Parts: sequence; structure tokens; C-alpha cells
Amino acid sequence: MATIKNIDGGVTAPKGFKAAGTRAGIREGKTNKDMAMIYSEVPAAAAGTFTLNVVKAAPVLWDKKVVEGGVAQAVVVNSGIANACTGDEGYEDAKQMAKLTGEALNVNPDHVLVASTGVIGFTLPMDAVAHGIDLLKDMITDTRESAIDAATAIMTTDTHKKEYAVEFEIDGKVCTMGAMCKGSGMIHPNMGTMLGFITTDVDIDQPLLQKALKEVIEDTFNMVSVDGDTSTNDTVVVLANGMAGNKKIASMDADFEAFKAVLKEVNTYLAKQIAQDGEGATRLFQVDVVGAPDKQTAKVLAKSIVTSNLTKCAVYGKDANWGRILCAMGYSGAQFDPYKVDITISSEKGEIKLVENGKATAFDEEIATEILSPEVVIAKADIKSGEEKATAWGCDLTYDYVKINADYRS
Repeated sequence: MATIKNIDGGVTAPKGFKAAGTRAGIREGKTNKDMAMIYSEVPAAAAGTFTLNVVKAAPVLWDKKVVEGGVAQAVVVNSGIANACTGDEGYEDAKQMAKLTGEALNVNPDHVLVASTGVIGFTLPMDAVAHGIDLLKDMITDTRESAIDAATAIMTTDTHKKEYAVEFEIDGKVCTMGAMCKGSGMIHPNMGTMLGFITTDVDIDQPLLQKALKEVIEDTFNMVSVDGDTSTNDTVVVLANGMAGNKKIASMDADFEAFKAVLKEVNTYLAKQIAQDGEGATRLFQVDVVGAPDKQTAKVLAKSIVTSNLTKCAVYGKDANWGRILCAMGYSGAQFDPYKVDITISSEKGEIKLVENGKATAFDEEIATEILSPEVVIAKADIKSGEEKATAWGCDLTYDYVKINADYRS
């Protein structure tokens, strides 16, 4: 497997990628950036995964066509308005965003990916969008600052930008993968109001790129939940432009497995960032289910625990109410023996077993509360029925979540 080295960077870290972020005026009354652009100097292999919500935003419908073509060279993103539930007009606006970006960058519009995030049900102010694209085309560079601007411009209720970059070797060549994403609310397994953009200079066949992304998504972004709502807009795309100069990955060989491992590392980091930055959240809640007879059982149980509102409230209250965890497992639909279950909680403050073989241990409540206090809390459920395991990520449920979403359109 490839040795993965973390580096300071974002989507401009790989060779041949540029980016920019600016304020176009899409979000009225606000001064922050609201449009971003990513550009590859050469056409890139493109892969994508999208929301499973039947109600799909116009950019999702457009991007699915682009990914089916297998090639992309640019991405244009707006925040503030989701361009969802906007009918034919919304689709034409997404198409126009691609057209304007293609003209600005001298790129085939069919090779331009489009993404939007924000309030559902409103059409885009296309004059502002066109103005933003005109600004962005003159701003794109491969600098660290440009990556930061792009990552900042796609935020909505996010409290901070989310970026990552790593270096690794494929075929003896130094390769790079960079990424940015946004997401804070309307996040549920099978993604959510979550946009992710990954760039890499690795040379890889598009069908293998799509296969790698699809497989990695199952154990990363599809294991995240903030609030149980699956969005209309969620999108994760990967662009691979081949400029690292490695021998093209054209089969499921060791290089493919190494590439997939790097992609999983990047997606895992981003997924955890989104979970930890859940709207109003005070801590990241990680759930590990181990000892399962098969992978699916482990995933179902982990998702059920991490999405339980009662459990999330207990995490917020630093309350070791393990009954809520066992209850969530029981209604998950997965089969297990409750009299075999062990439940442990841990954090940087230590570890304590709450349940052994389905019954409470004589744990110290004060110590349990202390363990539940840091920003990252882990619950582990061992069902002692096999060797499979799964991890899900979420956050606590706080008063601020209600405040944020009660006046989201204000």
C-alpha cells in the first residue's frame, strides 16, 4: 500500500489544478464569498456519486450526464441557493452555468461540472452567477490561497472550511490528491447537503476511478449522519488529470489498490470533518460496531446508533445512558443476541465499559461523564458474533441545531 503523507493544501495541491473563490452577490445582505471554481489544465477523468433522494437538484441531474461522459475539466459552484425544486428553468440555469464557465475557460461545456448549495425552491440570480464566473476566470491560480478561497466560498452553515491534501507514490512517481468539501446540516447516510470535490494528478482509467469512488463512499460519506435528512444536492466528484506521469492504472492491480486506499483516507477525513461540524454540534460522535457476522450487519447497527436522536442528546448532555444505544441497535433491523453485547465509551479522557453481556456494569457515573466531555467521543458495541466491523460518524444534538434551522432562510 502507498505511504500517505499529509501536506498543507487543498484542491490546488495536485499538478495542473487551479481554483478561485469570490463574492458574486448570490447571497443578499451578506459579504462572504459565494462562488468557487476549479480548473484542470488538461481534460481529466471524472467520477461522481450523488444523492439517492428522489428529488434531485438541477445540478445533480446535469452532473450525472457529465460523469456518464467520463471527462471533466472544470467545476463551478455557488452557495446560498440550492437550485433544487426549480423545474425546467432550474435545469436550464445549471446548463447555462456550465456554458458560461466553458466559454470563460475555453472548455467544452459538457466537461463542466456544476454544483449549488443553500435554500431549496429558489431559482438562481443568473446575472449574479454570470458576474461571478467573469470574476473567477481572472482569479484562478494554483496557489494555496486560491484553494482556501474556493473552500471558503462553498460554505453555508459550516463553521469552518474543510480541506485536505496528501502525497503518495504510484509507479515510482510522486502523486498528490487534494480535496475540499462543505456540509453541516441535512446530512444523513447516503450523503446529504454535502458537496465534495477531489482532485488528483494520478493517471487512471475512468471506469476504475468510478469503481474506486463508489466502493470508498460506502465506508466514508455513506456512514455519516448529522440530522437524519438526506438532501437533494449532495455530490462527490473526483477529477484525475494524469499529470503526475505515472503509468496509467488500467487494471485492478496493486497500484489500483494503493490509489483506492489514498482515496479512502481522504474521504474518511472529510466525512469526519462534516460530522464534527454538524449544525450546532459540540462534539464528534463516532460509533464502532465490532464482532459482527457480516459487514452489512455491522453497518446497519452503527448507522442506527449514530442516527438515534435520544443517543445524540445523551452525548450532548454527557450522560452515559447506554440503554439508548442498545435500544437503537434493537430497532435497527439487524439480528444479534442482546445478551452478548458489550458497550464501551472512550475519548482522550480514557475508556470505560458500560455494558457487559447485555447488562450494566458497576461503572462510575462521574468518570463516564468526564469521558463524554471532550470534542471526540467514541462508542463501541461488540456483538461477539464474528469478525466484521463498521464505523459511523455523527454528532450530538443541541439546542443550537434547532435555532439554526428555525431561521435558516432569514
